[in-house]
Amino acid sequence: MSDPHDALRDDPHLGPLVETHGELTLDPAEDFFARFVTSIIRQQVSMASAAATRERLFDAVDVTPEGIRAADDAVLRDAGLSRQKTRYVNNIADAFVENDYSTEFFAGMSDDDVRDELTSITGVGEWTADMQLLFALGRENVFPVGDLGIRKGVQAVFDEELTRAEMRDRAERWSPYRSYASLYLWRAVDD
Repeated sequence: MSDPHDALRDDPHLGPLVETHGELTLDPAEDFFARFVTSIIRQQVSMASAAATRERLFDAVDVTPEGIRAADDAVLRDAGLSRQKTRYVNNIADAFVENDYSTEFFAGMSDDDVRDELTSITGVGEWTADMQLLFALGRENVFPVGDLGIRKGVQAVFDEELTRAEMRDRAERWSPYRSYASLYLWRAVDD
């Protein structure tokens, strides 16, 4: 298998980003559950708001499946979670306990099977599942078209607005390293 950076360096759209930003790497989170909760916090809010809520939550409770389940919902809401997100993190904690989820649990599964398993949890949509594939499991070929930053990055590098289907089609050129391409597309927007 080739090196993802060499493959992307040869792409006329991503090559300049690889040169500018160097070799970005997938760095799977050490704590799968905590990363999952962070993704829930980040749903449909600004990064600044999510960071503040995350800090308050992680200060207020032990962010483990057992710690979330033991915490009173009022404590979770006081940390900044909406009623809906409080329900979602509780659902995820329940799923982790009931199914014994871990990185090892998902290791032999395809990306689609992981996505199906995770989206069966109420409150977990495709975007959240994709974030787990990328940032908790370190999968190399994930392209989260539901992410606003990815959509903006694609628009920036192709200099046109594309539908999600068109984005997926264009991203095929980056397979099997679409996760790395995603990292560069996020950087394109940060620039």
